[in-house]
Amino acid sequence: MSSSDYATVHESLIPLRWGDFDRYGHVNNAAYIELAQEARLRWAHDEFGAEGYDIPPVFVRKIEVDYLRPMMPSTDNVRVETVVTDIGRSSFTTRQTLHDAEGHVCATVHTVQVAIDLPTSRPRQITEKEMKVLTRGHSS
Repeated sequence: MSSSDYATVHESLIPLRWGDFDRYGHVNNAAYIELAQEARLRWAHDEFGAEGYDIPPVFVRKIEVDYLRPMMPSTDNVRVETVVTDIGRSSFTTRQTLHDAEGHVCATVHTVQVAIDLPTSRPRQITEKEMKVLTRGHSS
């Protein structure tokens, strides 16, 4: 199954920490990945929790970051929008946009996550309950 934007956009405000900045006063490139990870965890907690489900175990298979502009120290909180863009048999992809204080998109992060069977650490099929959450807001 593949489509653009399965679910509604989830928004998180992630506070920047002193260690997120490099010596030039910009947000460090590695911090963008950490900010996106924190927003994905909030997304999973909010979206799966809304249905009364636990967050399913997933492993990150791939992360691609497109750094569009530097994020400056004037930004206290990064606004991260998370949306599911593709769903496969055992994996799904999220797209996240990271916005600075002025609302500019500073980076786009695409993450492929694979549903995992914890006892075996092997990929497993996405369940019907998980699919319900991943496709929330999508009209067929």
